[in-house]
Amino acid sequence: MQKDHGSSAPSTPTSARLRHRRRSNEFNFEMSKTNGNHLLINDHDKYKSMWIRACSSLWMLGGFLLIIYLGHLYILAMVVVIQIFMASELFNLLRRAHEDKRLPGFRILNWHFYFTAMLFVYGRILSHQLVNTVTSDKIFYKLVSKLIKYQMVICYFLYIAGVMWFILTLKKKMYKYQFGQFAWTHMILIVVFTQSAFTVANIFEGIFWFLLPASLIAVNDVAAYFFGFFFGKTPLIKLSPKKTWEGFIGASVVTTISAFVLANVFGHFQWLTCPRKDLSTGWLLCDPGPLFKPEYYPLPGWLSRWVLPWKEVAILPVQWHALCLSLFASSIAPFGGFFASGFKRAFKIKDFGDSIPGHGGFTDRMDCQMVMAVFAYIYHQSFVVPQDYTVEMIINEILRSLTLEEQQILYTKLGQILQERMVEL
Repeated sequence: MQKDHGSSAPSTPTSARLRHRRRSNEFNFEMSKTNGNHLLINDHDKYKSMWIRACSSLWMLGGFLLIIYLGHLYILAMVVVIQIFMASELFNLLRRAHEDKRLPGFRILNWHFYFTAMLFVYGRILSHQLVNTVTSDKIFYKLVSKLIKYQMVICYFLYIAGVMWFILTLKKKMYKYQFGQFAWTHMILIVVFTQSAFTVANIFEGIFWFLLPASLIAVNDVAAYFFGFFFGKTPLIKLSPKKTWEGFIGASVVTTISAFVLANVFGHFQWLTCPRKDLSTGWLLCDPGPLFKPEYYPLPGWLSRWVLPWKEVAILPVQWHALCLSLFASSIAPFGGFFASGFKRAFKIKDFGDSIPGHGGFTDRMDCQMVMAVFAYIYHQSFVVPQDYTVEMIINEILRSLTLEEQQILYTKLGQILQERMVEL
C-alpha cells in the first residue's frame, strides 16, 4: 500500500525556518491582490482600527506636549530616542537570524558606527551651545574647547576602528551578507542623521521652527486619514492603496488653515520663539523680533459693519511663512510616505515595526517628518534668517570659534582701533 505523499508531506527545515522568520509586521501581498483596492471607506474593520489609532495618537500627543513644555534639551533627548528606535527597526529589516548566529558581535559593530555618527553630528551642531554653557568655568571651558577642537579626529579614528573591526570579522561564504549589512548600515546612518542634523538645528533656532513643521505633518496625516475614512473613493497612488484624492485634497485645505492659525498661536509664546544659545534648561525671554510682532490690516467697511465686530485684524508676519510651510507639508512631504510605502512593498512588510499600536513603528511615523525637517531648515535659512551679518551673529561666531585668550586679544585690539578712530575724529 502506497503512502499518500501529497497530503502528508513533511515540512522541510527550510520551510520551518521561513515560518519561524516571519515577523508580525510582514504582509501577505498575494492576499491583498485578491481583495482589490483596500480603501478605508470599504474596510469593515475600519472603526476598530480607528479606535486603536486614536488612543495611541492621544498618548503620543500628550507625551509630545509635555516634552515641548519642558524645553529644548528635552526635545533634543526625544529626537535622540526616536532615532535609536528608527535605527533599531531599520537594522532589523534585513537581518537574518541564521547568519547572525555565525557572526557574534556583528550587531554591536552596527551600533558602534551609529554612536560614532551620533558623536560626529551632535558634536558639530552643539559645539556652539556647549561653549556658551561653560564660559563661566575656566578649567571646564578649556577642557570643552579641546574636545571640540579634536572632535573630528576622535570620530575619524572611531570610524576607522569600526572598519578594521569589520574587516577582521569577515568569514568565508558570508562575504556577500556582511558587505550587504555594511552598506545597509551606512545607508541608515545617512538617512537618520541627515534629517536629525536639520531637526536639531531647527530646535535651537527656536522651538517654533521645530514645532510648527512637525504639527503640520501631524495635522495633514490626521486630516488625510479622516477624509479618506469618510469620503475616500478615488485611489491616489498604487504604492499606498488606502490613499485617496479626497483625503489628499481635504488634508491640503485643513493643513493650510491650520498653519495660519497655529503660527499665530505659537508666535505669542516667547519661550517657543526665542533661539537657545546654550544648554541650560530655563525658559527664555527675548525680543521676539519683527516676525513675531503683529501687523494690523484694515478690513473693508462692509465686512466690519455687517459681519465682523472689529475694523482691523492683527497678523504676525510669520503666518505668511507658515503658509509656505503648509504648501510643502501637504503637497511634497507626503511623498516621503509614498517612498516608505514603496520600500515596504519591496521587502514585503506591512510596517517597519510594531512599537506604536495602530501606526506601526517609529519609522512609519517619521517618514514625512524627515522630509519636512530638511525643508523647514532650508526655508528658514534662506528666507527668514537675515542674509546680512548682524552684531549678534558676529558675537556668536566669535564665541564659537575663538578661545578665551583669543577673545581677550580681539577685545584689546578692537579697543585700540576704536581709540585711534576717536582721536582722528
